[in-house]
Amino acid sequence: MTSALKAGFGYFAAVFAAGFLLGVARTLLIAPLTGDLAAVALELPLILTVSWVACGWAIRRHDVKSESGDRLVMGLTSFVLLMVAELAVSTLVAGRSLDQHLALYSSAPVLLGLCGQLVYAALPLMRLR
Repeated sequence: MTSALKAGFGYFAAVFAAGFLLGVARTLLIAPLTGDLAAVALELPLILTVSWVACGWAIRRHDVKSESGDRLVMGLTSFVLLMVAELAVSTLVAGRSLDQHLALYSSAPVLLGLCGQLVYAALPLMRLR
């Protein structure tokens, strides 16, 4: 179980770093040209590809067992860390209140992103052999 937690932290760190960079590019370069929803739709396959690779790396690096319980712990750990980090960036960097942050989830681009984050959380289970 400890390896699954460590893998969840590593998986989160790798994907969050890539997602942060892609998010900046999406926000500053793509969204002004295409709109927010199209920009998220263009970014999603890229970040999910990064997530697939990072997930495999974390599984191998931390020797996570091919058991659904361990993979579930890895995915849930990484998802919770991602949600906490997203909340921190939203409130501390963007200056939103908790209510303002939660209200973002009523928009199509943010809901599409959340769907991608749920797939990200499920990838450790999907990578069971």
